[in-house]
Amino acid sequence: MSYVSDAKLPAQSILHDRVAPSDFLDCYSVKSTIPAREAAEIITDFPGWTNFLMRIRKAVTTPFGLLNENPTKGDAIGIFPIEAETNTEVLAGFNDKHLDFRVSVMSVDGYVFFATWVHPHNIGGKIYLKTIMPFHILICRNALARVHAADVRRIK
Repeated sequence: MSYVSDAKLPAQSILHDRVAPSDFLDCYSVKSTIPAREAAEIITDFPGWTNFLMRIRKAVTTPFGLLNENPTKGDAIGIFPIEAETNTEVLAGFNDKHLDFRVSVMSVDGYVFFATWVHPHNIGGKIYLKTIMPFHILICRNALARVHAADVRRIK
């Protein structure tokens, strides 16, 4: 997955309005011309190993009353309700009692960017974030690798 790179969130992202100094923000990119909505759908079409991790997460977090499914019935990508959508960006996610999170998928200048913002509310949110971080990185990088593969298939 060497074609997936750490990246800086593009300046025009609507996600910038949320970020405070103590928040978590990461961003990855891959060369691709796939539109943001289509890329977001590829990203949230999780492979089996990711779904397995999500089932483990659900088993562990349910006793603590954390959300494990889309809390709204509106437009969504995967399990994430869409908060905002432009021609170049899809912003999705929700707030929970331990943290707020959003994912941004942007398609600009021949690249797809995938960013995650997290605002922990308490020590539980901070512990949760530290615990999932290795999996988060794998999931993000794999997601963009799948976007890249879909773009390569389109070009052929």
